[in-house]
Amino acid sequence: MTDIFMAAMKDGDVVTFHTVETSKQEWEYGGSEGFWLKRLYDRPKAREQTFLMKVDAGAHAESHAHDQTEQIFVVDGTFYDQMRTYNAGDYVLREAGTNHTAGSATGATVLVVYTP
Repeated sequence: MTDIFMAAMKDGDVVTFHTVETSKQEWEYGGSEGFWLKRLYDRPKAREQTFLMKVDAGAHAESHAHDQTEQIFVVDGTFYDQMRTYNAGDYVLREAGTNHTAGSATGATVLVVYTP
């Protein structure tokens, strides 16, 4: 652990931890064919959610919008929307209400974070 992290623990700044062993989770249907989720964090009242999302090769979701800000980090593979294709390491932020498509030609794993 880093010295900064250890100091924070000592000073009481780190009060809780939330861990998820994703290797032990099953992928659940993500609402569109070829989209799969593993829930990492979910606070419905705060409208905050974090998912690991797997997108099958060839999967495509038609234009839609979310009522939360959506942040996407491409972990592996390629992921696209109507603007362009994103590669591993790329980051996308969409403000709430932004219409967009989503999909992957090759398959992808992305980290998705929703906030108000």
